Amino acid sequence: MKRIYLDHGATTPVDKEVVKAMLPYLTEKFGNASSIHSFGQEAKDALESSRERIAKKLGAKPNEIIFTSGGSESDNLAIKGVAHAYRKKGNHIITSSIEHPAVLGACKSLAEEGFDITYLEVDKEGFVKPDDVERAITKKTILVSIMHANNEIGTIEPIEEIGKICKSKGVLFHTDAVQSFTKVPIDVNKMNIDLLSISAHKIYGPKGVGALYIREGVKIKKMIDGGHHEFDMRAGTENIPGIVGFAKAVELTNENQIKYMTNLRNKLIKGLLKIPDTILNGPDRKNLSRRLCNNVNISFKFVEGESILLRLDDKGIAVSTGSACSSRSLKPSHVLLAIGLPPQIAHSSIRFTLGRENTIQEINYTIKTTKEVVEELRKLSPFCN
Repeated sequence: MKRIYLDHGATTPVDKEVVKAMLPYLTEKFGNASSIHSFGQEAKDALESSRERIAKKLGAKPNEIIFTSGGSESDNLAIKGVAHAYRKKGNHIITSSIEHPAVLGACKSLAEEGFDITYLEVDKEGFVKPDDVERAITKKTILVSIMHANNEIGTIEPIEEIGKICKSKGVLFHTDAVQSFTKVPIDVNKMNIDLLSISAHKIYGPKGVGALYIREGVKIKKMIDGGHHEFDMRAGTENIPGIVGFAKAVELTNENQIKYMTNLRNKLIKGLLKIPDTILNGPDRKNLSRRLCNNVNISFKFVEGESILLRLDDKGIAVSTGSACSSRSLKPSHVLLAIGLPPQIAHSSIRFTLGRENTIQEINYTIKTTKEVVEELRKLSPFCN
């Protein structure tokens, strides 16, 4: 049976070219980038070259890129690092109700320390209103953290407008760009972003490596003590193979891939919405330009999303019921509840996230199979009888 992977929002396969780029740094070029001998300098050169290539993709300076273990660490370093560094200035942080658990968890932790957290509501498509951000800012606000694109429903937030407001108010602005990086153009200067989180494994790079952009001049209290690695922002020997792979993955991205995934996404949306009693969550069909090119989140009324997922997996199709970080939870998605879905509809939702290796044939099979699965499950549902 052919297996079809439609859960790229959770992780992606490592590109063969990425593996090829990494291999020498796992074997022959294994030096520690902090060592001053030739082995170490070889690793140091790879580290700085990778930093330059990733910085260029963001319109940033190389010294503004700090390598981490992934998006969750980057989010925590940004939010907690700023909070503790600027506590004398204020204790108020603004975020949204649909953020990734890494952001919400960091904010919850800070709230327990006495920080004041404002959680902005979103509209039915998942958009944060810039006017709401402006109204929420007080004299004690030190940071606004709004994600660039939502990991569950694909909503691309008005980051440039929010960044402009934050700059005018003298408030630092962080965005989690883990899902959007390389799929949506990012210029940290044009968008007035002060801190930005990214991760390799969402873009065909290896797991366990990410980065945090920190604008020059922004203070951060580091979370990991030890050596003076990463401009004294994050102690620990750098993961050179992973970092090299991250940079290679960035290098391999292009506009044609985005156009290709967008076409597949539109075809999948059109096909799935022909199934009766379905709802497209996130930006609607008139607003798809503000949705991630690879994201489709659909609620299938009268059936549980987990049942659909398991049936599709039996037929070779891998999807998810929401964020991979909370997929084992029995609670309905906080994102779907935030956009106004009742719990029973939220529980009937499936997230399809496409990749550049998916084909039109796979999408056709997915549409056909999902229709069959939903029809079968509805025959068993007491709500349909």
